[in-house]
Order: sequence, then C-alpha cells, then structure tokens
Amino acid sequence: MIQRRTVGIVGTGNVGTAAAYALYNQGLASEILLHDIDERRAEGEAMDLMHGQLLVGRVSCRAVDYDAMADAQVIVLSAGSSQKSPNESRLDLLERNARIFQEIISELDEHAPEAILVVATNPVDVLTYLSQEMSARPNERIIGTGTLLDTARFRALLGRYYGVDPRSVHAYILGEHGDTEVPIWSNAMIGGQLIQGRDVLGKTWDPDTMQSIFEQARDAAYEIIDRKGYTDSAIGVVIARIVRAVVEDQRNVLPVSVRPEGEYGIEDVCLSTPCVVGMEGVQQHVNPDLSTDEEEALRASADALLESRAGLDLPL
Repeated sequence: MIQRRTVGIVGTGNVGTAAAYALYNQGLASEILLHDIDERRAEGEAMDLMHGQLLVGRVSCRAVDYDAMADAQVIVLSAGSSQKSPNESRLDLLERNARIFQEIISELDEHAPEAILVVATNPVDVLTYLSQEMSARPNERIIGTGTLLDTARFRALLGRYYGVDPRSVHAYILGEHGDTEVPIWSNAMIGGQLIQGRDVLGKTWDPDTMQSIFEQARDAAYEIIDRKGYTDSAIGVVIARIVRAVVEDQRNVLPVSVRPEGEYGIEDVCLSTPCVVGMEGVQQHVNPDLSTDEEEALRASADALLESRAGLDLPL
C-alpha cells in the first residue's frame, strides 16, 4: 500500500509560502494543506501551486481549516508577526507571537494530536519551548528550525573560503537562533581534517577571518532584511529538509531547537544542539565534546533565552 504524505502549513506569509514551494518542488508531499487567518490568501497560494503539477508531478494543494489537518504527518508553524526592521531583535517578537501560538497549539492538539510540529516562527527557540508547554504531545514531537539555517549559512561561507562544496564542510552553529549563537570551531572539519589552528587546502587558519565568517552567518538575516525586507528562500529549504528527515525517517543529525535534558548544564529552555531526526521527531540527542569556552558560551546563550521569556505575561 502506498502511503500518502500529508504536510500542513499554518501561516502562508513569506516563510510558509517558501516552505510550501520547496516541499512542492522536491516532491516531499502528496498533499499540502495550507491554513491562514487570511483564507483568501491561503486559497490563492494553493491554487498557484496546483497549476505547476504538469512540471513537478501530482500534488494536491488545498486551503483548509484546522480540522482537515487530522491526517497530516508533519505540520509547519510559520504563522505570526515578522521582524519589522533590520534593527529589531528576534526576541522582540516574543510577546506578539506567543499569543498567536496559544490559539494554534490548542487547535492542533484537538484536530492533529499525532502530527510532528516544526516551529519556524521567530523567536523560534522561545516559541518552540512555549509550544511544548502549551501542547499535550511529547516534547520530542515539537521541533524548532533552530540553527539549521545558521549552520547552512556557516558551511556555505566556509565552503566558499576553502573552495569546496559546502556539503563537504562539517561545522555547527549551536545555541540560540540569534545574537548569542555559538560557532563550534573545536569540531569544524573538512574531509575529516580539523580546521581550527591548521592549514587546510592551502588556507591558513586566521582567527580574524574566521570570526568574520561567523559574524556574516550570524548577522545574515539582518543584512537580507535590510535589502529585501524579509527572509524566506533559505528558511523554506531548511523547513523542507526537516520535513524530509521526518517523512522519510532518515534519522539525520541536524542542529534543531530542542529541550536539553541537562546536557552542558542546560535545562528548561529550548535551543539548538545536534539531534537525530526521524519519523518520531527528535529520536536522540547527540552531545559532541565542546571546548570549555564553547560550553560557557552555550550556557550564556541559554541564559539569554531564559531571560527573554522571564517577563512574559502568558498563562500556560
């Protein structure tokens, strides 16, 4: 029996639409269900996607209410308010988007309690934590996109510097998806060769150059927003990557936002660490050895996230 792959998307703004487009083009779903508070927008996006079936294959795309998402294996949460300016921190979005998520989680717990939820709305780490607190489903079935996008940017920039395919670069950015994120230089490698403090592929390790590469990855969203007003293309591909890991049970190791269970001295917060992602969501935590400075920076990132929600007036 051929199993249908149904993916829901709540929120058809720039990010939700980019995710739907990536899923559609990559053939990851046989059915894509779109929901938005603006019903006509969701209908328009569904219609637009449907018209490309001749070129990508048969994919059902529909605008739906929450009750139609009962059969979805994965539901992407991309609803909410976006950053208003390049100078607005992701954490400034919290108060607005937390209240939006209260209603969404309530509806999905009622109508799609078995689905894996992928949180993409910013500030993603805090909203992932709040979603876990609001939802009756197990924490491992609620995943934030976290620093997978930052890591993709990081590897792309390192690949350009070293002159190799970014897929041959193994390096992570962990912690908050935002200003306190942490580059993990101690484990960064190309072709099995550590790059920190070494000459690799004719390139000398230069701390200033490496710091600049990290800062370009960290600050990319602000730079893109300054130029085009929003980010959408790369995060759409990131969402599709996580969805693929779930629907194909790939058990990929991905840096996604999860709740550590005391690893690195961190708990009661969601942030990105490498995890095995498959059909049950986060199936295992991978805890790489970090340098002392990296562990301290990761704990500082966790403290910043804890502080960001400390004043939140939102009953859970």
